[in-house]
Amino acid sequence: MPDLLEFEEPIGVLLREIEALSTLAPSEDRDREIARLEARVDAIRGELYKTLTPWQRVQVARHPSRPTTLDYVERLCTDFVELHGDRRFADDHAIVTGTALYKGQPILVVGHQKGSDTKQKIFRNFGYARPDGYRKAMRTMELAQKFSRPILCFVDTPAAYPGIESEERGVAEAIAVNLREMAMLEVPVIVIVHGEGGSGGALGLAVGDRILMHEFAIYSVIPPEGCAAILWRDAGKKMEAAEALKITAPDLLALEVIDEIVIEPVGGAHTNPEQAAALLDVALQRALAEVSALDVETRLEQRYQKFRKMGSVGIIEV
Repeated sequence: MPDLLEFEEPIGVLLREIEALSTLAPSEDRDREIARLEARVDAIRGELYKTLTPWQRVQVARHPSRPTTLDYVERLCTDFVELHGDRRFADDHAIVTGTALYKGQPILVVGHQKGSDTKQKIFRNFGYARPDGYRKAMRTMELAQKFSRPILCFVDTPAAYPGIESEERGVAEAIAVNLREMAMLEVPVIVIVHGEGGSGGALGLAVGDRILMHEFAIYSVIPPEGCAAILWRDAGKKMEAAEALKITAPDLLALEVIDEIVIEPVGGAHTNPEQAAALLDVALQRALAEVSALDVETRLEQRYQKFRKMGSVGIIEV
């Protein structure tokens, strides 16, 4: 039985019934009952996911089975060749970069990688990138510009790694350099927030011409738990913080922080990674075509204006 989130418990009983029936000898009655229960599960899951709270969306975005950057690369691209190292200190496994073909077009892929099981998560540092990762990303993006390759950036990280060694090697400076340099890249840059978009760790890969965001992903300056601990000195108020932060895709689309919401399969991308990739493919192909059609000067000006207007407020007359 798949991992269920707390709010999905209403379908847990039905899934256990299906699991029990699956152990019985095949028969027409058994198959009919399994089909009926599966239809019931789909209906209940659909209703649950229509009315998710911000905190429940956080839980979906963090689901351990949610597709990773490499999962999407495997389904959307061909001829992927990973590029390693920042040529200064190390190869950060929390960020993957590499050349690939997308619809036959040479591109560069850059993205956070959390890992899909315990061993991989430890190897990938749970997606918490160090400065070496951001410098690796920038090195390969400069390489993409040299060879006129569009860049696809996949964002899925709780935050940049806050450890002492990360600070000693200048993680803030590394992210700041990425913000500056990505704003000036002459090739098309498409950003996909497909899991957690956490703090500067996310923004270090998220300056682009189009910002696509999955339906149940989150994108925020701070995780809800951290916000609650700072504002209320109580991490238990994470639900209130999730609501106040406006971290969901609909909120961010209304605020014009993102450009498009990518619809997910019913129950989230983790329930059907193949369909999730197919839905992303449609939005990605359209966004890349639109941005590639612009001349360099227009593309850079639109990118600049896009980020300059974020957070602006109108003047209220009194």
